[in-house]
Amino acid sequence: MSVGVGTEASRGLRWVAFGLAVATGILAIGADPAEARSKRKRYVYNPPYASIVIDANSGAVLQATNADSRRHPASLTKIMTLYLLFERLESGRLNLNTRLPVSAHAAAQAPTKLGLRPGQTIEVEDAILALVTKSANDAAVVIAEAIGGTESGFGRMMTRKARVLGMQRTTYTNASGLPDSDQITTARDQALLGRAVQERFPRYYRYFATKAFEYKGRSMRNHNRLLGRVKGVDGIKTGYTRASGFNLTTSMHHGGRHVVAVVLGGRSSGQRDARMRDLLSDHVMTASTRRTAPAIAEAPDATEDRRVAAVDEPVPMPVSNPLVLDQVAAADAIAMVQTIPAATAYAPIADPKPGSTDPIKPLLVKTLSIRPASRTAKAAKLAFAAVRLSDASKSAPHAAEEAAPAKAASEKPVRNGWMIQVGAFDEEKEARMRLNSVQSRAKKVLGHADPFTESVTKGEKTLYRARFAGLDKHQAETACRTLKRSDIACLALKN
Repeated sequence: MSVGVGTEASRGLRWVAFGLAVATGILAIGADPAEARSKRKRYVYNPPYASIVIDANSGAVLQATNADSRRHPASLTKIMTLYLLFERLESGRLNLNTRLPVSAHAAAQAPTKLGLRPGQTIEVEDAILALVTKSANDAAVVIAEAIGGTESGFGRMMTRKARVLGMQRTTYTNASGLPDSDQITTARDQALLGRAVQERFPRYYRYFATKAFEYKGRSMRNHNRLLGRVKGVDGIKTGYTRASGFNLTTSMHHGGRHVVAVVLGGRSSGQRDARMRDLLSDHVMTASTRRTAPAIAEAPDATEDRRVAAVDEPVPMPVSNPLVLDQVAAADAIAMVQTIPAATAYAPIADPKPGSTDPIKPLLVKTLSIRPASRTAKAAKLAFAAVRLSDASKSAPHAAEEAAPAKAASEKPVRNGWMIQVGAFDEEKEARMRLNSVQSRAKKVLGHADPFTESVTKGEKTLYRARFAGLDKHQAETACRTLKRSDIACLALKN
């Protein structure tokens, strides 16, 4: 009997224990997901928030929250990476079919990435699409090394560009936006960049609207889920790291209105997107339909990597006077010597192929003002003498090259009639590339012109002018009007 009682008691205890275990399991199953999500949100998705909405037509700030507080840009960094690439495309130093080499450093980047291998190459256009859709970090570094030589050097170029654009609170250290405590920005700075990239490069900005990209059999959808879902949204970029949270810069055109908005520090991609939708719907109808804001311009920067000077708009003066013309030439040379330090080294980029049919909109490079004609006669004579002396003592020009449009000879040829000047550069190679890109842009008026470079030396500094000769007055003036419509500085001169 005692054994039976013990057995029944034992069975009862086992059933009680089993029931408790089942109940505990059920409670655990029901509670765990919510608790886990809560912990993940507290640990990963709770970065500081910032936002801004800018009326791109008027420049007015329509909304701002912590707009000047420093945050990490994450993959919004790639907007600046592409900005510098678009500059090279406009200037003709690269084209969309140029193949860029993949280094071991680029291939070793953390995901997301294309999976590029060292020794491979990737076309510029594929690299652009990889950045705007998949946000590929390896492709970003490929671009950085092609332009800046090293990624760290490219980071310094990015920061300098940020400064000349007015992004005073932004510092870049890499091309991808991968975590770095020193890489910082603000919502206001990113809105400025979002406006600048589409104002400056309307032709290339369209890539930011790409919804999907196929590369070697793989299809990659754009991370920006507002594209195609919110009417009027035409770009531009998402970003995420643990430190930054979920970021988004967006551009919207609607009924003649144009707004650029930034959200930094979203707790999730869905929450960030919902916040962006609210910002756009709340403020787009208060934006102006009339463009009154000036175009975003780059401030002069003596440390800019390209070290290029272009002739500014001509000052009013009688161009038939050869003395005055040489004074103008002297002024641009002397200004160049005084303001441009030695160039920063970066990896050379191959010249564009001669006769390329790829459309080019040349870069409007930094300008230096020509000293006005009202300067003292003594200063004018000194400038004139400096040019005459430098012309007499300059070294023999380089031999003519089949691949370059510029022509050179051991003796300075006589060029009668009118000519135009489209830039003045630190290196003859850059002057020749300028001539090539400009002639491609204005074939009708410059197809039979005589392109050449002319060096001017003062002390240890040499400036190379890019010029076209063999024109009459009407042709020279027509050429300058055509080029200025493409924002290319041009000066008509009578020889």
